[in-house]
Amino acid sequence: MADETFDLVIGGGSFVGLALALGLAKSAPGGFRIAIVERMAPEQARQGKFDGRAVALTASAKALLEALDIWPQLEPDAQPVTAIDITDSPLDIPLRSVLLHFEPSVEEPTAFITENARLRQLLFAAAEACSEITLVAPDTISALDVVEARATVTLASGRSLAAPLVVAADGQESALRGMAGVKVVRWTSKQVAITGTIAHEKPHGGRAMQHFLPSGPFALLPMTGNRCSVVWTERADEARRIMALDEPGMIAEIEKRAGFALGQLSLPAKLASYPLTMTMARAFIAPRVALAGDAAHALHWIAGQGLNHGLKDAAALVEVLVDAARLGLDIGDVTVLQRYERWRRFDSATSAASGAALNLLFSNGNTPVRMIRQFGLGMVDRLPPLKKMLMQEAAGLTGRLPKLLQGRLA
Repeated sequence: MADETFDLVIGGGSFVGLALALGLAKSAPGGFRIAIVERMAPEQARQGKFDGRAVALTASAKALLEALDIWPQLEPDAQPVTAIDITDSPLDIPLRSVLLHFEPSVEEPTAFITENARLRQLLFAAAEACSEITLVAPDTISALDVVEARATVTLASGRSLAAPLVVAADGQESALRGMAGVKVVRWTSKQVAITGTIAHEKPHGGRAMQHFLPSGPFALLPMTGNRCSVVWTERADEARRIMALDEPGMIAEIEKRAGFALGQLSLPAKLASYPLTMTMARAFIAPRVALAGDAAHALHWIAGQGLNHGLKDAAALVEVLVDAARLGLDIGDVTVLQRYERWRRFDSATSAASGAALNLLFSNGNTPVRMIRQFGLGMVDRLPPLKKMLMQEAAGLTGRLPKLLQGRLA
């Protein structure tokens, strides 16, 4: 079977792969022929069926979605975060005083919480409607062959796709990354993440809550309606016990950590759990290959930036490739890809390190350590300039931002 030729082949049609393709197509109309290889069936992606998972989008991620014409459709399903309360206390204390309070600008909230499935549904629909993008799904990449100025991927279906550049956006256990010969550094943890959505009787008012408990952070992130996303870290043995409980038992465990301010709780969908690990690719590029999203870096969730860092990768790669194409350069050449790697690798590495350090610091139940933490949080709360700087960082508005994260096409 003859190779089908493209300018770019993307392995992985989730948030990062779709955002990358749409960013290229909109920034340089007609300039890129793009293939996306995705294992999920199109029918499933089109449905956008709620599975209990939610994502926190920073203000800069919102700007990217505005540039891609996705935000107007997503906005009714995206809950702005109007306040953030942070506490630090043992589990058995029923009343937790707020040590640090953030109140973002009403005009431009720091973050927006929306359903994973709805965001992916809209990105997928936009890609399907784009003439520059060919969706190859359901299918997977089974082999990668790089010869001089051409990379060829062989699919499980038998098709062969060739392009000057292949992008691995196929997740933390990226098969493409392995095929490209890129090694990873992996950190394992004795903690487990529990995630899902709760429905509640009383309105949340857009307020997010982050409780630092000895076993790990417990967060409630406001969603549209009387719903909150639960993002919860537990010791592995305790997580297994909790996940074996029935719904009333799980709700009792949530109330023990969240309190009763939201009234009666229920679970619209079953909670999910997964072991916490971090991975960092030793390189973000290889001959004719670039890594993006979790294939490049899977960060500890406490940083709250996993997807947002992936969208930063997509935005930076769009800008690098569009600039190279306008200059008539080979977009898969190592000198072009090195610009992308320099732009994104240091930021990802520092975020991974800071997330791990914060988790280690706040998952310590030692009384003197907690007293020092509480003193530190209280001091931050009394320093408005420092709070403003932290809010800018949380909104994804610091550092050198790619044009898409500023709401502009590359």
